[in-house]
Amino acid sequence: MTKVHHFISAFLCCCGFISCQGNPASQTAVAPVAPTPTVAPDTVGLPVVKSPIQIDGLTFVAPPEPFPENPMPAVTGVGANWIAVVPYAYTRANTPSVRFSETNWQWWGERPEGICETIRLAHKNDLKVMLKPQVYIPGSWTGSLDFATTSDWEQWEAGYTRYIMRFAKIADSMSVDMLCIGTEFRTSIAKRPEFWKQLIQQVKHTYHGKLTYSSNWDDWDSVPFWAELDFIGLGGYFPLVEGATPDVTALQNAWKPICSKLETFSRQQGKPVIFTEFGYLSVDGAGWRNWELENGIESRNINEQAQANCYEALFSTFHDKSWWAGGFLWKWFPNMRGHEGYPERDYTPQGKIGEGVLKKWYEM
Repeated sequence: MTKVHHFISAFLCCCGFISCQGNPASQTAVAPVAPTPTVAPDTVGLPVVKSPIQIDGLTFVAPPEPFPENPMPAVTGVGANWIAVVPYAYTRANTPSVRFSETNWQWWGERPEGICETIRLAHKNDLKVMLKPQVYIPGSWTGSLDFATTSDWEQWEAGYTRYIMRFAKIADSMSVDMLCIGTEFRTSIAKRPEFWKQLIQQVKHTYHGKLTYSSNWDDWDSVPFWAELDFIGLGGYFPLVEGATPDVTALQNAWKPICSKLETFSRQQGKPVIFTEFGYLSVDGAGWRNWELENGIESRNINEQAQANCYEALFSTFHDKSWWAGGFLWKWFPNMRGHEGYPERDYTPQGKIGEGVLKKWYEM
């Protein structure tokens, strides 16, 4: 899912990519948990999948400077047991290179020193870690990344391999619990599946923990290499219900066919499903296409209840499914640092109604 992150503007300015220059939300109470089907009708005869883990996770936003204080007690305070650590690299559209700096413009929380300190603190506080190196493409999306020539593809793939292997080595040396090998590369995996299969084998020679890949919400059934990984990973940003504040029952009903399809696919593949990302803005319309709401976010009506209802519907639908391994909420600001300036509308539940809903489910 494409998002503008904490330090993008400053980085792009330095690199010359860009030039530097209502009514209150309605409040609908969280409805009682409604039962969901225990077995999808089209899974009869397929083996039952049981996840060996339950991930109650938060996606950490890398801070620009070292933590002023240990951010992990706030994580465990909402019942989370995993964090996702995301060191971003950059690709310009139509440019076959992957840019990542270990010493210069990258924020502290994304450089190896910051990544290692975050992992160390997490493990010290009994939290598990998914390391999720992720590429940002200014003005575009990784799913649309494409090149006209084999030479350009190979050049980009060489850069991406160096980037992933750098973090595979860190992940192995620090006993990271899971590594995500990529995020939402729709065109790339369709056109260049052999690259991804070879990359997975190369990673396995270096890193000896669990592996996943983060597919988009609408193409998880087109990924050709789930058999090589431990978990089916996807972003759980499914559009569910339109309207300013959709109620929990309507959201649960929208989840039911999606849940059924995911269960069938999980059983067919023999793998548990992880929501490598899931989340909702705290604005009107959070139950629909959140990536569209990001445009003009500063002027949208704040609606904490919409976000809270969406959390309630998701967890009440999936929490007890044996094949669902849990997921990583997008996103969590350690010490409330690294945000773009509108945390009251952003995906974070910190200090909002949604934080209580999250805590309730994560502590179950």
